[in-house]
Amino acid sequence: MFNAITITMVRVLDQDEALDFYVGKLGFKIDDDVDMGFMRWLTISLPSDPGRQLLLEVPGPPAMSEQTAAQVRDLLTKGALGASAILTTDDCQNVYDTLTARGVEFTQGVEVQPYGIDCAFRDPFGNHIRVTQPAEQPTAVTDEDRARWCSPAGS
Repeated sequence: MFNAITITMVRVLDQDEALDFYVGKLGFKIDDDVDMGFMRWLTISLPSDPGRQLLLEVPGPPAMSEQTAAQVRDLLTKGALGASAILTTDDCQNVYDTLTARGVEFTQGVEVQPYGIDCAFRDPFGNHIRVTQPAEQPTAVTDEDRARWCSPAGS
């Protein structure tokens, strides 16, 4: 029926600032940057995975009313819209060190998880992005893992 997921939307508040972050700091490349009149169609992808794009979209008309867009922007800046992307790598610690040196602020340092090694950060708008180095052999989730994952943020 379907062949692939090719475009996933990431809501941003400023597309030029988003390009500075995603292209300038994270290493994405611009695929499309088209002024459609009613919106700017802006997609990016990883050079190593050109078939999957992120659409960097500003919440607003015509996709939603101005009132709804204001609510979405408020939730976005609070980081309340959940994970936007999970990026995989062969070396999570290297990604963490490299991006930290580029000024990316992490919300979670490098941690060993049952599924691999990961860390997390937010983009300048509040989107959660995780970086995962998948485990060669995932381990069972423990009660300690569940307790750690269920503790409130910042505790």
